[in-house]
Amino acid sequence: MSMQGSLAIERMCQMAGVSRAGFYRSGPEQAAVEEDMEVRSAIQQIALEHRGRYGYRRIGVELRRRGILVNHKRVARIMREDNLLAVQRRKFVATTDSQHELEVYLNLARRMNLTGVNQLWVADITYIRVLAEFVYLAVILDAFSRMVIGWALERTMTVALTLGALRQAIAQRRPSPGLVHHSDRGLQYASKEYVLVLEKHGMIPSMSRPGNPYDNASCESFMKTLKREEIHAQAYESLEQLRSNIELFIERYYNQQRLHSALGYRSPEEFEQQPALADCKAATMTFPPNECFYEDAGDGDASPSPDPIPAGTKTAVCQS
Repeated sequence: MSMQGSLAIERMCQMAGVSRAGFYRSGPEQAAVEEDMEVRSAIQQIALEHRGRYGYRRIGVELRRRGILVNHKRVARIMREDNLLAVQRRKFVATTDSQHELEVYLNLARRMNLTGVNQLWVADITYIRVLAEFVYLAVILDAFSRMVIGWALERTMTVALTLGALRQAIAQRRPSPGLVHHSDRGLQYASKEYVLVLEKHGMIPSMSRPGNPYDNASCESFMKTLKREEIHAQAYESLEQLRSNIELFIERYYNQQRLHSALGYRSPEEFEQQPALADCKAATMTFPPNECFYEDAGDGDASPSPDPIPAGTKTAVCQS
């Protein structure tokens, strides 16, 4: 029989006028049950706030931010028991049409060492199904903070779609000349109309190597996040409903609230507000000495062109 000092638990219960069952309910076992319920309640609250978009790792980080220290395995177990695990994405379909005669630009993004915002923007297009039709979304992200700074949604995948996202980004950020704009080799980004807008604002075009999604990984990652956490979790009846939901997801949730693992589990807005940005320096693109790089020939390697890019260092101006 268990003893407390020199008294048996049964004798202490008799003296206190409580049953043994009541004693155990008020002991460590009950405390553990109450603690588990508090953790479960906090997980439910976070999952509700983020509308089921967070997986167990992000919920674990959010719990720690709120002062609740919980092992990630325990978070995963509770979420599995309560059916709170995030919805998984569906198959991704490419939307790039690079079979055109327009100029293709050298990939400058992979040579950049980013130190602040407005040094490198990345752009991409994806499709979304609404009832019996497909619509198209174009986005532009600041590669340093992963913040969505421009987007447009249309029924057709034309140059007007990508120009809408670009003009929104320019109006919001007003970047200085020297910013690098990176995209795939699609017709919408290589068109004369699009390139003229880039040149008007002093932006330097950059394009991915053919068939290499890793050259535009941050934009690809955002598209997958959008589809997994918003698009595939909803049923849209109209383009207007979809537009409203995407606006809320991007402007209110993704940019301001969603914790990003690549940003040290901070939101893009929180990451951009870090003090270090006030003293950021220019990003640099370094090329080997005594060498010129040329326009991509289509196989990812440099090939001769009438307008070689001179050797040395190209600089993109940092705008905090």
